[in-house]
Amino acid sequence: MPVIRVLLADDHAVLRAGLRLLINAQPDMETVGEAQDGAETLSQAIATRPDVILLDLSMPRLGGLAVLHDLRDRVPQSRVLVLTMHADEAYLREALRLGAAGYVVKAAADQELLAAIRAVARGELYIHPSMTRSLLEDLLPAAASATHDPWEELSEREQQVIRRVAMGFTNREIAGQLHLSVKTVETYRARAMEKLGLQSRAQLVEYAMRRGLLGE
Repeated sequence: MPVIRVLLADDHAVLRAGLRLLINAQPDMETVGEAQDGAETLSQAIATRPDVILLDLSMPRLGGLAVLHDLRDRVPQSRVLVLTMHADEAYLREALRLGAAGYVVKAAADQELLAAIRAVARGELYIHPSMTRSLLEDLLPAAASATHDPWEELSEREQQVIRRVAMGFTNREIAGQLHLSVKTVETYRARAMEKLGLQSRAQLVEYAMRRGLLGE
């Protein structure tokens, strides 16, 4: 039985220890190295040439997304499985764009993580089930989305607030610009985010860039 050689890249020693025990207990897997920051991940990957690199996105010295870009060029034969706390569609899309073969959140069960490692080692793409909705929405015909534009459902005030939020202004700064109370701005912001189906500021920024709102 071929053994899947795994490199663990995470800045938390306790988590790495737990992952090492889990992986080494599998008859078809073994840990071949560990790294606690981005730069060490790259050097360890070059030295060990693992089948799968289990990569955290939030690491010191060199972030996970930057490492992904370098790994793609330096060790293209290694498959990268992102293991992160960021259950965020923007991070998911960027990781896939940079060459990740899978994306699993740290809240996932042990058996799901093991299944993900085996899947990417086979050359498959593995996405945590909770993160697949946005990818499926991207595959819908453009005509279907053209009949419904949530942005047009926002009031003028909601549009003004949401555009400024995407540009990085705080609620207090927006309140001063629009001559509103901070509480009113918070209400407009929450209502607009709900109408647009957005859960975080990262999603809002991505939406605003995609729709061209930041340049208006």
